[in-house]
Amino acid sequence: MIEDMLLLRKIKEGDIKAFEQVFRLYFSPLRRYATRITGNEGSAEEIVQQLFYVFWKDRSKVNILQSLKSYLYGAVRNGSLQWLEHQDVCRRYISKQEGNSLILGSENEPEYNSPQGKMEYKELEKIFFDTLQNLPERRRSIYKMNRFEGKTYAEIADLFSISVKTVEAEMSKALSAFRKEIQNYMN
Repeated sequence: MIEDMLLLRKIKEGDIKAFEQVFRLYFSPLRRYATRITGNEGSAEEIVQQLFYVFWKDRSKVNILQSLKSYLYGAVRNGSLQWLEHQDVCRRYISKQEGNSLILGSENEPEYNSPQGKMEYKELEKIFFDTLQNLPERRRSIYKMNRFEGKTYAEIADLFSISVKTVEAEMSKALSAFRKEIQNYMN
């Protein structure tokens, strides 16, 4: 733990050797961990590379409250789960583009096969797309880039010349708008 704190302090000060030491120590185990979660070795490597890129780029802002190892594994877990969620969204989006339902993963899902289920789906789909259209332009673009195009927060931040924290805030506001509209529908 003390060694982690020393390495972290050196990294925050811009010591590339300390960063390389952390990279060499953790890259392979983190890649294996991400591969176990995603089932995709190439994507796992990208997730870990992205983590280290952001870690170095934002090194002065990194605030690690637990061990460096826990921080890195937690970040890889979150990145891997986000990748899985994105794959699911893409799969559903492609199905929708091919004329299939966004929610219907299979014709054997009875709760959505009923006329009432299909009607509820259409209503929810309309609420989703109306809410998406009503988002401020930048927030809508950020949401689409992340959820439909699979861009990471860091990539989006670079495209808009804004911080990753700003992208996170915009995504949070977008998701909050969707939750609010769905709650209104449910009530």
